Amino acid sequence: MSRVRVNCFSMSFDGFAAGPDQTLDAPFGGRAGRDVAGWFTATRTFRTMIGADGGTEGPDDELAEHAMDDLGAWILGRNMFGPIRGPWPDDSWRGWWGDDPPYHCPVFVLTHHARAPITMEGGTVFHFVTGGIHEALARAKEAAGARDVRIGGGAATIRQYLEAKLIDTMHLAISPVVMGAGEPLLAGLDLHALGYGVTSHTTTPAAMHVMLARQ
Repeated sequence: MSRVRVNCFSMSFDGFAAGPDQTLDAPFGGRAGRDVAGWFTATRTFRTMIGADGGTEGPDDELAEHAMDDLGAWILGRNMFGPIRGPWPDDSWRGWWGDDPPYHCPVFVLTHHARAPITMEGGTVFHFVTGGIHEALARAKEAAGARDVRIGGGAATIRQYLEAKLIDTMHLAISPVVMGAGEPLLAGLDLHALGYGVTSHTTTPAAMHVMLARQ
């Protein structure tokens, strides 16, 4: 059965998913933002994604690897696609990952500004959705068929889907990093009232991995 899920979503110990001041050179918002995803970027799975050798093995890497299993579509917020704000100045920006992004399936990007789809190598096609989270999910589910839809973030996008009770399972990776400011993920959300509970957790030197599901 198709699920809507969040995998490998990193947040700091004080609850922030990204630091302030996102730029082309700092997609997570500066040093603290980079550190919060350090558990993931150190893994063999991530190193393979960027065409590099090495990387950590063990639970962190296993979670990163299996996060890509059985995916038929992704949904991303505008900031997860790139640092550009407002109307698209042109069609030159095509995402953070180069010509062959790791999605390898349709990706639906939430935006207020329409843009034609972008076909990339490896099966990734970026579609730009101006009708909000429900339109994006309907289109993603249609594209995914029996496979799962992954909500990739950022924090504001995940919050909207949580508030609408549309996420079935969620994996949060809590890094031992204090940001102090940035984009909060869970502030003001009553996960218990929304029906979510912890199903399992595991801790590594790099992060505490918490699995939640809607009961």
